[in-house]
Amino acid sequence: MIRIDDLGLFLRSAALGSFTAAAVEADLLPGQVAAAIKRLERELQVRLFTRTTRSLRLSAEGERYLPTAQAVLESLRQGEENLRGENAPLRGTLQIAAPSDLGRNVLLPWLTEFRHLHPELTLRLFLSDQVSNLFRDPVDVAIRYGLNVDANYIALPLAPKNRRVLIASPNYLARHGTPVVPADLLDHACLLYLQNGRIHDRWQLGTHTVQVAGPLFSDDADVVRRWALAGEGIAYKCWLDVSADVKAGHLVRLLPDYPGDVYPLSFACPHRGQVSRAVTQLHQWLSQRFNAMNPLVAD
Repeated sequence: MIRIDDLGLFLRSAALGSFTAAAVEADLLPGQVAAAIKRLERELQVRLFTRTTRSLRLSAEGERYLPTAQAVLESLRQGEENLRGENAPLRGTLQIAAPSDLGRNVLLPWLTEFRHLHPELTLRLFLSDQVSNLFRDPVDVAIRYGLNVDANYIALPLAPKNRRVLIASPNYLARHGTPVVPADLLDHACLLYLQNGRIHDRWQLGTHTVQVAGPLFSDDADVVRRWALAGEGIAYKCWLDVSADVKAGHLVRLLPDYPGDVYPLSFACPHRGQVSRAVTQLHQWLSQRFNAMNPLVAD
């Protein structure tokens, strides 16, 4: 008979790509996780993983079985929630992926407060500007920028009117002058952003597309914002990331007559079956806070 705990360890090992990582997460020994996978393989009479000394990945049979295991555990979780009722405390673990800058400087205090309201809930926050794979990475929710072009996941809006904007520090502008038209950016140090191996150096401003250059680039959006605050150049950033700095006078919004492209923020889940009470309440909680920022959203 298949053990529910073994299914859970199978999913975590697949997501993390490591028996050791799954063991650390579950407070077990690596050998216990390996034994659980062997039991599951014996019950199913297949090899679920391809193992080498350096890597662990799903076999073809493991790839096919993964959705079934996810569905079984999700059905059990949903059944438990139904028994508890709508007013029961939120329990379990909620794993959230978010962009680095937004996660550190906007979401972090909100998520901490949400956790205080639900003390029996465990939150795990993963910050990265690499786009997470909702079906393979160890996350329940991905808060991500960009348009929903992937029909394979559920995307709920958080800030649909968010735009990218040009910003620089007063110190930088005092030393180098303020651009008046998009073409002026060619004479400025522009702070570049690297994502998924591509440098974002073509900035859309109204009907103008400018190929910019600069001596600094990073794959961490928070680093780019910090460089802008330090007066190192001009950045093209999401308004949600920099609105507080603009309000405080630490950064200045440039070329407001040439709006940047719309870059909505969404709350993404792999499938509707994973929209638990905790996920639903977190979406409502964050939506309220982003709606309160509406006056700050760039027009």
